[in-house]
Amino acid sequence: MRQIALEKVTLNIGTGEPGEKLDKAVRLLQMISGAKPVQTVTQKRIPTWKIRPGLAIGCKVTLRRQPADALLRRLLKAVNNTLKPTSFDDAGNVSFGIPEYLEIPGAEYDAQIGIIGLEVAVTLQRPGFRIKRRALKRRKVPRRHQISQEDAITFMQAQYGLTVGGSA
Repeated sequence: MRQIALEKVTLNIGTGEPGEKLDKAVRLLQMISGAKPVQTVTQKRIPTWKIRPGLAIGCKVTLRRQPADALLRRLLKAVNNTLKPTSFDDAGNVSFGIPEYLEIPGAEYDAQIGIIGLEVAVTLQRPGFRIKRRALKRRKVPRRHQISQEDAITFMQAQYGLTVGGSA
């Protein structure tokens, strides 16, 4: 029950506005992941940024199981298998950014897309984490069973050959 596993990998691009930038971001995520991205919409109105509720300003794609594992290995090569300790949070999640998608192995330059960066969020879990999402008798995961920052670092080093420290 203490074994850590990869739950999901989420790729995110925030464009800040609908239109051509968003279309390029959707095409990029489709090319990198092979899955269909969904657009993220705003919930609040921010007049100074010309944002209103229901406006699509970004896109994301979530992968699980084998496709997530294969993609994560490629994405970590883009950052030379090195992350900062600040990339790990207290709940065992890992987040990092890739400034240019050209750094990802196997990604070809597309003149229609141009050069865009993306954010990667990795969620880890242990058996028994389902209790926080189930419909009936939802419970909190006890503190002793949660994934700490040290647990996540150890898992990523053992599973993916990650180096923690230095510049990412």
